[in-house]
Amino acid sequence: MDFGKAAKALQAFKISCPALLKRNDLSGLTTPEQWRPACSEATAAQPPSDPADFFRRHFELAEIGGGNAFATGYFEPQISGSRTPGPGFPVPVYRKPADLVEVDAAAAAAAGTPRRGRLENGVIVPYYDRAEIEDGALAGRGLEIAWAADPIDLFFLQIQGSGRLLLPDGNVMRIGYAGQNGREYVAIGKLMKERGLLGTGPVSMQAIVAWLRANPEQGRAIMRENKSYIFFQELTGAGPLGALGLPVTGRATVAADPKFVPLGAPVFLSAGDPQVSGLWVAQDTGGAIKGANRFDTFWGAGEEAARIAGGLQARGTAYVLVPKGTVARLSTSGAPARP
Repeated sequence: MDFGKAAKALQAFKISCPALLKRNDLSGLTTPEQWRPACSEATAAQPPSDPADFFRRHFELAEIGGGNAFATGYFEPQISGSRTPGPGFPVPVYRKPADLVEVDAAAAAAAGTPRRGRLENGVIVPYYDRAEIEDGALAGRGLEIAWAADPIDLFFLQIQGSGRLLLPDGNVMRIGYAGQNGREYVAIGKLMKERGLLGTGPVSMQAIVAWLRANPEQGRAIMRENKSYIFFQELTGAGPLGALGLPVTGRATVAADPKFVPLGAPVFLSAGDPQVSGLWVAQDTGGAIKGANRFDTFWGAGEEAARIAGGLQARGTAYVLVPKGTVARLSTSGAPARP
C-alpha cells in the first residue's frame, strides 16, 4: 500500500503524540500505552529518516464500519474584520458566554435536559439559537472580541471552526473555536439542494455563497435554519487548533468521528480523487462529521485551499492505522474492526 503524503502525516502525528499518550480513546480501539513506542520514535531528537517505513513498522490497518469513506474538505477562511466596531464592520464575533454550561452526557440524558444550555430556575434549558443571537440576545454583555464586515463570511467561518480576520491596518487576527451553543447543526447546502435552489450538479461552497448573496432575504432565513452557533477565542500561538487543542496541519489533518476513530491516529484514505488519497491524521472533529466513515480533510489557508475544500466530495475506502497487535486483540474481543 502506497503511504503517500507520509512525511506531512508524520509531522502531524508528532504533534498529536502528547494527546495520544494521555487521552481517553472514545472509540475503545486503543489505550494510551499502545501509542508509546511510535510516539517515542516520532518525537525523538533524530526523527525517522523514512516516514513511510515508520508507519509500516509501527502500525497495522483496521477497517472500521465497512470502510466506505465519504470525504469533504475544510479550510481556514480569511475574512475582513476589525477589533473595534465601526462603519463597515457591523457583525459581532462573540467569545464563549459565561452562562453557557455543559454537563455530562449521561447526566443530561437522565435529567432529560440538553448537554449544553443555560440555567433557568435551576434547570438547564436550550441556549439561544442562531436567530436569537443575531437578533441581540448577547448584545451589551461585552462578549465581542471582534467585528466582521459580512454576515455570510462569518457564517462560513463558523462552519470551518477557525479563521483569520484581515484588519483595516493590514494585520491579521486569528480566531479559533471556543465553544458551541448546543443547538443542532444543519447543513444548509443539503437544504438548498433538496429545495431545488442549486441545480442538479455537485454542491460547492462557492455555489452556496453565490446564491445567498443573490437572494439576501431568503438566504438570511436559510442560514438561520442552522441553529448552531460557534463562539471564538483569539489565537496568538500556532494554529488553528483542532479538537485535541493542538495545531492542525494543512493537507495532513482530517476531522473524524471520535466514537469510531481514535483522535490522533493516522488514517489512510484511498479515494477516486488523488488529492484525498494517502495518509492523514485524525486531529479534529466537526458538527457534520458523524459516523464510522465520514471524514473532512483540512487544506490550510488561502485561495487554493478554499478552492479545493469548497467543492471537494470524494468516495473511497478508509482504514485507521492502529498500533500493531490491536487488530488481533479486537478480533478476540468481538470489536467491529478487521484487518
